[in-house]
Amino acid sequence: MSTAVVGLSHSPLIGKNDPAPEVLARIDAAVENARVFVRDFDPELVVLYAPDHYNGFFYKEMPPFCLATEAHSVGDFGSQSGPLSVDTDAAKALAQGVLSRGIDLTVSSRMIVDHGFVQPLEVLFGGIDSVPVVPIFVNGVATPLGPPSRIRALGTAVGEAAALLHKRVLFLGSGGLSHDPPVPVLDGAPPRVADALIEGHPPTPEQRAKGEERVLQAGRDYAAGVATTMIPINPGWDNLVLDTFENGALARIDDWTVEWMGAEGGGSSHEVRTWIAAYASLAAAGPYEMTSRFYEPVPEWIAGFSVTIATPKGK
Repeated sequence: MSTAVVGLSHSPLIGKNDPAPEVLARIDAAVENARVFVRDFDPELVVLYAPDHYNGFFYKEMPPFCLATEAHSVGDFGSQSGPLSVDTDAAKALAQGVLSRGIDLTVSSRMIVDHGFVQPLEVLFGGIDSVPVVPIFVNGVATPLGPPSRIRALGTAVGEAAALLHKRVLFLGSGGLSHDPPVPVLDGAPPRVADALIEGHPPTPEQRAKGEERVLQAGRDYAAGVATTMIPINPGWDNLVLDTFENGALARIDDWTVEWMGAEGGGSSHEVRTWIAAYASLAAAGPYEMTSRFYEPVPEWIAGFSVTIATPKGK
């Protein structure tokens, strides 16, 4: 078995509210570097850790994490819709392996996913049906949130189970870093909004368009410096997180708290949990090294944007 990690930030504002050309050129170069690495690595399976933004998971049942044996994209923010190429046999084997290691994993036979899953597949592989994948949802939005240590434990169990598949496996973390977009919260929400967050009523095309425009306007306001309610992008915190991954100091994550992450990185900084899982999966096979690290704060995307690559040491 051969393994690797790619960590890739996502944003629904990419291509819709872009930064200056020179910034975009640096980002494009980093993404292309990851794309070339993935092409050369040629994974037989991608284990994709990603969050949801109230498109597939709702408060009626909100697991901390969930593995899919089948998945379908809703196509929000112009992302590709339709079925993902889920490797059902590998998904079932990973699910059993994780459960056997004492992690209470939820399994979905018909997971609904959004741009958090789709963007990295589009960016790195050209579409959602180009590579066998096992999607694993990691809650990074809906409170209450469990301790990051449990996400590390999940990633470790997945990595150990993946070793038994004897495949080239890419662990792909999607999201983050510091990130505070206008995501609705249940506490104090008006009845109509609360009902939608709980029951998950599919929005009409008009409602979806209105919600997406609200996010786009938030990006414009943030970049213009007129947004006052969002926690700012925090390069200091972002690089502390990246240092933790680069140094292989994953045990330190067990001391991170939900409150600290939110205060430092914003409400959606918890998308970093997908990276925690991915790096823990890689570390399950032994020491690794980060071979590429890119970071850029991008107000237009309301995100500290990063691309990282890591491989086992000596490989």
